[in-house]
Amino acid sequence: MDSDLHQALDAVGPRLRVLRRQRETTLADLSAATGISVSTLSRLESGARRPTLEQLLPLARAHGVTLDDLVDAPPTGDPRIHLRPVTHHGMTMVPLTRRAGGIQAYKLVISAGDPRKEPDPQTHEGYEWLYVLNGRLRLVLGEQDLVLSPGEAAEFDTRVPHWFGVAGAEPVEFLSLFGRQGERAHLRARPKPRNPPERPAER
Repeated sequence: MDSDLHQALDAVGPRLRVLRRQRETTLADLSAATGISVSTLSRLESGARRPTLEQLLPLARAHGVTLDDLVDAPPTGDPRIHLRPVTHHGMTMVPLTRRAGGIQAYKLVISAGDPRKEPDPQTHEGYEWLYVLNGRLRLVLGEQDLVLSPGEAAEFDTRVPHWFGVAGAEPVEFLSLFGRQGERAHLRARPKPRNPPERPAER
């Protein structure tokens, strides 16, 4: 499984370069759209560096393709572990991982005809991170009623009453990372705040 994943990631570089050239986009333009440095983008395209999920998501959005298209993933994941979509009450869930313990990843699609019109918040142990790919997602979290658009993310303790559904007339597609024991998804290291310059002593 690891070798298959590495092969898929190794193939992303040339695909990124083809997509960028087809769109007649420079590395500088792509850097401005994704927040990824020009040097990192160059190394990704040349295959000198394997992309991470944090890099693939904005790259797929910038190029107007799905994450599956970008990594050329099979529709049901690794056939040895039978990652098959499950549809229930207008929601389709595709498990992206299948391992005991740790954080689980899912791709979810809620149809525009979602019968769950009224929020029914639930609670359970764990911690969840959501990232919207397409459409608009309504998230009811405690006393908050939010609408997330493509490129926006939310993370929360699932012991807080929560519910999500489609917002608007179009289906919504999003990624979910879930940890039963409260594992949090570490998105990126935040730079330390710079010390303000010292002011000259008043005379």
